[in-house]
Amino acid sequence: MAEARVIRVKAGPRLWLSGLWLTFFALAAIFAPLIVPHDPLAQDLMLGKLPPAWVAGHEPGYLLGTDSLGRDVLSRLISAARPALFVAIGAGLAACILGSVLGLIAGFFGGWTDRVISRIVDIWMAFPPVLLSILLVAFLNPSLQSVIIAIAIIDWTRFCRVVRAETMQQRRMDYVESARAMGLSSIATLAREVLPNVLPAIIVLLSLEMGIAVIVEAILSYVNLSVSTDQATWGSMIAEGRGIIYQAWWVLVFPMIALFLTVLAFSQFGEGLKERFDPVLR
Repeated sequence: MAEARVIRVKAGPRLWLSGLWLTFFALAAIFAPLIVPHDPLAQDLMLGKLPPAWVAGHEPGYLLGTDSLGRDVLSRLISAARPALFVAIGAGLAACILGSVLGLIAGFFGGWTDRVISRIVDIWMAFPPVLLSILLVAFLNPSLQSVIIAIAIIDWTRFCRVVRAETMQQRRMDYVESARAMGLSSIATLAREVLPNVLPAIIVLLSLEMGIAVIVEAILSYVNLSVSTDQATWGSMIAEGRGIIYQAWWVLVFPMIALFLTVLAFSQFGEGLKERFDPVLR
């Protein structure tokens, strides 16, 4: 009892701090057109490479400075949250649904169904994920929809393997035999009895997958394989900042901080949810 209480206390700060940042991230993405101080696409070469407000030589109204084209870094940072959020939710849910359904089927029914799905997973995981995502996006034409499809096609295997292992473990529990003895069908037992006990692992994976999706989108936009070059993304900002780091370090540093905090928040949020709601830990 005391141990469970300690676990919940530890989960609290992690869960709420990460949830606070993700809420801020989501609100910034949703209301970006209303809250940006400047047009993120507006260029003014006379205002190029202005430093942040706390550095000598700054210009009032540009809190985080400007890039080489005179575009406001803060406005671009906020606008870039929108494609990151869109990819995180879309790719995360698509990979989660596909992989979890196949993992539940393979783990619960076993036999030839498990062997076929497991072999497909083994073959699919043999391909380098980043290289495969680049090839898929290039084949589908660069866009956010292509990025979501590519991530879902690649990362469903992560869900499938973990959910399969969890389902196989739950299948051996007494409550499954009790459900069958009560006359529940296999599908009903899987949906009503097994799935709720596997759900904490799925939630953690989904949260981690959303963070991975944000990273992959940043990588693809870094090499100009995500959205159009007109739209701000954290990856494109990092790519630009890399070339002018000695003249304008803030163009590189701020999107990297935003990317790091968002990915960290996704991972910690998932772990916090698991520690709070996992029936075993409780």
